[in-house]
Amino acid sequence: MIRFRPSRFARSLLVRSAAVGLGLAVCAAGTEAPQPAPPAPVVWESTLPDFSAVAYGDAVERLFADFEALNGANALRPGPRGSVGLKIYTDSGPGLNTPPALVRAVIAALERRGFEAKRIFLVGLNQLRLREAGYLPALSKGGSSFAEHPVFVLETGRFYDNQWFYDSPLPARFAPAVLQQAEVSEGPRAAAGADDQLSSDRKSFLATPLFLDADFWINLPVYSDHPVLGINGALVNATLWNASNTGRFLRSSANAPAAVAEMAAIPELRESWRFSIVSLERYQFIGGPMFHSLYTVSEPRLWLSADPVLLDALMLERLNAARQHERFPPLFDDDRRLLEYCERLGVGTAQVKTVQWRRP
Repeated sequence: MIRFRPSRFARSLLVRSAAVGLGLAVCAAGTEAPQPAPPAPVVWESTLPDFSAVAYGDAVERLFADFEALNGANALRPGPRGSVGLKIYTDSGPGLNTPPALVRAVIAALERRGFEAKRIFLVGLNQLRLREAGYLPALSKGGSSFAEHPVFVLETGRFYDNQWFYDSPLPARFAPAVLQQAEVSEGPRAAAGADDQLSSDRKSFLATPLFLDADFWINLPVYSDHPVLGINGALVNATLWNASNTGRFLRSSANAPAAVAEMAAIPELRESWRFSIVSLERYQFIGGPMFHSLYTVSEPRLWLSADPVLLDALMLERLNAARQHERFPPLFDDDRRLLEYCERLGVGTAQVKTVQWRRP
């Protein structure tokens, strides 16, 4: 039996569903003028002369400055909390992780905008992978910071809050083939006992520092293909790799995309998610998500966008182009479910022909 709570997210889904229904009714009746088209989604692009710290620093500053010019001078400056989070990716293993030079460039740009070094924190999933990628010092040296910047390791369980979780009827020990309804719930854990065990299995706790402790956060994904999700990138780094107990979704190509879409649509997560910035220094087109050097491509480009769906759609095109070049089959329509579900929930657009490019 599924118990529902009137969470903010559940209410927002009901409102969106009602709005869609009303919109169709109004259009059918012909009683209201068509609404103006929404503004074209924006993607910033900077070409890199190389992948050095200097090149990343110059490119990030140009992109940030133009983002501020379009969104307001205070868009990337400290707010009431005085803190900012960076969600990095290291989980494919050494060789396919967020470039440290890019992270340093982002940190330097944020410090120039008024953030104190110790108030810029990094969030990653796995301690071993973070050490292998250079984001944590060796065990022999000790410490849990990247230079002066705290690193929050999600697998420790210290950065989840029992009042913030994604509640799904897919326990970790079960793998049903049919997706059932799920929601985001805000509430304490149930009392201890058999029911609590089942309840805990159904919950994926969210990394709350990004949306409760920070003025905003920035997503820094790395791209690869994925056997269940189709594409492993901006949307997945912000959701499944940003919560607990999410491996249960990866047993089904229907369950996982729906879970990503619903988590990405959580209002608190979306409102504090300023944008994603991704380097095309290395991405993998087949054999992912674990790193395999034979199947990677490198482009001297840096992209920034507040629309993670659009970024994933653009990269899906590139993955397919690389697969075709190497005579591998393309990712098929089923692999676009992730993008389609996110579009339905208003997370972004997968219509790559509508993109507005800005190249400062």
